[in-house]
Amino acid sequence: MYDWTSKKITVEQALAMVKSGDSITVGMAAAVPCAFLSQLHTIADRVENVRITSCIDPMGGAYMQAQYLEKAFVLDSWFYTPPQRKLQHTGRISFIPNHLHSAGTARIGHSKPNIFIGSAHPPDADGKIRFSCSNVYEEETAKAAELVILEVSPKLPRSLGQNYIEFEDVDYIIETDYELPELPDVPAGDTDRQIGAHIAALIQDGDCIQVGIGAIPNAVCECLVSKKDLGVHTEMMTTGIMRLMQCGAVNGNRKQRDVGKVVCAFAYGTQELYRFMHNHPDILVGRGAEVNDPYIISLNDNQVSINTTVEIDLVGQCCSESIGHLQLSGAGGQVDTATGAVRSRGGRSIIALHSTARARNPQTGEREEVSKIVPTLKPGAIVTLSRMDVDWVVTEYGAVNLRGTNVRERAELLISIAHPKFRETLRKAARELLFWVG
Repeated sequence: MYDWTSKKITVEQALAMVKSGDSITVGMAAAVPCAFLSQLHTIADRVENVRITSCIDPMGGAYMQAQYLEKAFVLDSWFYTPPQRKLQHTGRISFIPNHLHSAGTARIGHSKPNIFIGSAHPPDADGKIRFSCSNVYEEETAKAAELVILEVSPKLPRSLGQNYIEFEDVDYIIETDYELPELPDVPAGDTDRQIGAHIAALIQDGDCIQVGIGAIPNAVCECLVSKKDLGVHTEMMTTGIMRLMQCGAVNGNRKQRDVGKVVCAFAYGTQELYRFMHNHPDILVGRGAEVNDPYIISLNDNQVSINTTVEIDLVGQCCSESIGHLQLSGAGGQVDTATGAVRSRGGRSIIALHSTARARNPQTGEREEVSKIVPTLKPGAIVTLSRMDVDWVVTEYGAVNLRGTNVRERAELLISIAHPKFRETLRKAARELLFWVG
C-alpha cells in the first residue's frame, strides 16, 4: 500500500492553490470532484475569471449562481446539464463543440489546464490509481495539467481497464467518503416501450450494442432481455446494461475485439451499478480516445448504435443537442458511435425519437403537440448527425432505413413513421420544398 501522507491535503488546501485566471478541468459525470466543487464558491471573493471546464456536471453547485459567475468564475462545457442550460443568458458559459473521442485531445491542443481535479479509487498495491467511473478525457488531461489533484474514496468502485494514472504522477490526494452522483432510472412509458420493441426487432442474437441515456434506451434494454450472446462496446455503462448482464443476455462471446468483456469509456447510473462494477472482471473502462474511435468501434461485427435525437428533418438531418440555437445538452458520442457502427461489418446505426413533443407556442404561450419529424430544422438548430450518416430511424410508428436513399425516398419514409395527424402537413411541405412526395 502506498503511503499517502506526503500527498494528502484538505479541500480547503486545494482551494487555496487556485488563483485568478486559472484553467481547471474536472472529471466527467460520476467522476466529478464533489468535495472540491461543493466548496468552490467559497473562494469567489478572492479570485477572478477562473475557468471551469466540465462534461455532464451533475453537481449544479453554488459556484454556478449568478453572484459568483459575475466575476469569479467562467464556465466551459462539453455537455450541458439543466443548471448550465439556464446560464446561457449570462455570457459566463460557453459550449465546446466536440466528438467524444477527441474532446480531450482537441481541448488540450487549444488550451492546457493549470489544474486537473477528478475522483478515483484509492491506489492499488502497484501504485496505479484507477479513474473509477470515467476515463473519457481524465488520463490525458491529467498528464497535460500542471497540477493534478484526485479525490479518492473506497466508495468509488475499482473499475478495471486502461483507466489509471501512476501514483507518482498525482500531486495531491483528498480523502473523501461521499456517495457518487447518481443518474436515477428514467421510467419507460408506453411510447418508449413501443419504440423499444421496434428497435429490439432490429437487433439479432450476437450483436454488439451501444446505448445511452434516457427513457428510450432504458426501454430498449427492457426489450432485449430475451436476446442471446449480446456484446457491448459503448461510451456509457448504464444500469440497463448491468441488468442485461445480470439476466445473461449480454456475455460478449461473439465479439471480435475484447471478447467476453463489456467495454465503456464512463459509467453513470445508480448506486447499484457502481457496486456491480467494483472489481468486475468483465467490465473494462478505457480511454475515450480509443473506446469511442469510430475505427475501433467498427472492429466488432454487427455493431449497433442506439441514440436519440430532438428532431429530424425530411432529408435526415438530426438535431440532437439544441432547441433552435439554444444549447440543450451536447453531441456526446453520437457521431462516433453512429459512424463507427455503419462501418462495422453487418453494423447498424439507429436514431430513435418520439413522433411528437409538447412545445410552447411562441404566439399564445400555450403548450401544444408538435411533430418531431419536421420539414426543416428550427432556425439555428445544430446538425449533430448529418444526412450522409443517418441510417435507421425509429418512432413509435415503426422503423425505416435511410441508408442509400434519395431525398424523395427519405421524405416518404420519414413521413410514414410521423404521427398520423401530421403526415399530410409534412407531405405538403415536402412538395413545397421540391422533394416531390406523392
